[in-house]
Amino acid sequence: MKRKIINTIIIIIFAFILFYLMLPPLNLSSPAFWVYLFIIFIFSMAISSITTLEDLIYRRGFNKVNKLMTYPIMGISLIIGLIFLINFILSPIFNAKGYSQRITVDETHNFATSVKEVDLNKIPLIDKESSQKLGDRKMGEFTSWVSQFYVSDLYTQINYNNDIVRVTPLEYAGIIKYFTNRNEGIKGYIIVNSVNGSANLVTLDKGMKYMPSALFFEKLERKLRFTYPTTIFDEASFEIDNEGKPYWIIPTIKYSGIGLKKEINGAVILDPVTGESQKYQIDEIPTWVDHVYSADLIIEQIDNWGEYRNGFWNSIFGQKDVINTTEGYNYLVMDDDVYLYTGITSVSSDESNLGFVLVNLRTKQTNYYAAPGAEEFSAMASAEGVVQDKKYNASFPLLINLNNKPTYLLSLKDNAGLVKMYAFIDVADYQKVVVSESSLGIEAAKEKYLLENTEINMDNLKTKEITIKNISNAVIDGNTNYYITDMDNNKFVAAISVNRYLLPFLKVNDQIIIKYNESNISQITAIEEK
Repeated sequence: MKRKIINTIIIIIFAFILFYLMLPPLNLSSPAFWVYLFIIFIFSMAISSITTLEDLIYRRGFNKVNKLMTYPIMGISLIIGLIFLINFILSPIFNAKGYSQRITVDETHNFATSVKEVDLNKIPLIDKESSQKLGDRKMGEFTSWVSQFYVSDLYTQINYNNDIVRVTPLEYAGIIKYFTNRNEGIKGYIIVNSVNGSANLVTLDKGMKYMPSALFFEKLERKLRFTYPTTIFDEASFEIDNEGKPYWIIPTIKYSGIGLKKEINGAVILDPVTGESQKYQIDEIPTWVDHVYSADLIIEQIDNWGEYRNGFWNSIFGQKDVINTTEGYNYLVMDDDVYLYTGITSVSSDESNLGFVLVNLRTKQTNYYAAPGAEEFSAMASAEGVVQDKKYNASFPLLINLNNKPTYLLSLKDNAGLVKMYAFIDVADYQKVVVSESSLGIEAAKEKYLLENTEINMDNLKTKEITIKNISNAVIDGNTNYYITDMDNNKFVAAISVNRYLLPFLKVNDQIIIKYNESNISQITAIEEK
């Protein structure tokens, strides 16, 4: 009897230590919980066998040992079989419709009318890789901090008071640095402007103590588990509110069966300074939060929508109307929210897109836009091909509305990760690619693209007599363009090829007759002296 009490105490201690290290949710729908139980069961059997083996062998014989082990093995087999059966019944084979409805996709939207014309002052041209380099460079300026902390690689894309930025915390640079700094915590985070590339290290009055790199009960995952023992968590993201106060945003999960059909049902928002937290239902999450749904989960659900909407067997054999997402994705910021963008292609992966989706990462509102054209990696290869002698690497493109047409915008970077050129690519025809030096600015790149790719409707050309108020020229990638303003402050642009014998000699107050295609900066197609 005494030995059984000792064994029980040992098993309880082992179970607590294992829980402290594994941090599984005490939830029957979590696969981690069942793994935790099986490990405890195996340990319990080992302890029991060790303490009773001698008695069983010498007093009851080997047959008794074999009989004793049969029942636990049968029990484990029965539980595993039951889990397998439940998950099989709830799998797409029998529940394809449920899988296809994990996400609601609105297919009624038109790109030109639903997506606003691009504002180049709000385009996140600095991607995560470049942000990491800028953040590391900024951290290097704080010599007293470099030896104590390192910069996390999270770099969450958020909308911060109408600025598009990436934020990431500092972390303890090892166990010793944790013990030497734990009293004050981590007093800073990095913020990188995704538009202009400016980076700042924001210092806090009180340090952040509940971090992934902390130890014991200050470790973020452990703090969450002991506060919410039955809750299943998704990956945490680091964000700041409108006042710049840091928070951890941890989505909460519910499953069907054991680990099937993962869905977000809320979020925990934790203050890393005080450790205080609050749990929200999905429709109660504050609007300043940008990341509730992870990109991986959204991609998985969109793939289920595209694969199973006509049934499970169709997804394997007939594959009628079966579609899925392309391999990459990017983020856009619109109307104070962050959206995930990814292309939609046929299951045959024929290097072309049927359209694309925009998904609000806070509300999961999903819109599909039919826009046949090149998939993203084909567009990237096309841009790299234009400057293949420079061996620049293309970033994953942003999808923008330029002149009411879906257009890819991407950066071309050198081996050091520095942005050297911008590229605009027509989604419908990825052979229409225009690159421009980044030193000239993104506006110049846009004007060059529109000048070279705007289709001129000859029926809508206008003829006008103007007096030149101002004229200037610029050479962009070897092509000379003339920029003219008339006395009414109307703006025009003309390529040198329009009239190479007249344009170089024009000056202020000259009167000319032009034919042009009207827009914000009207494109001159013909010009002559009055």
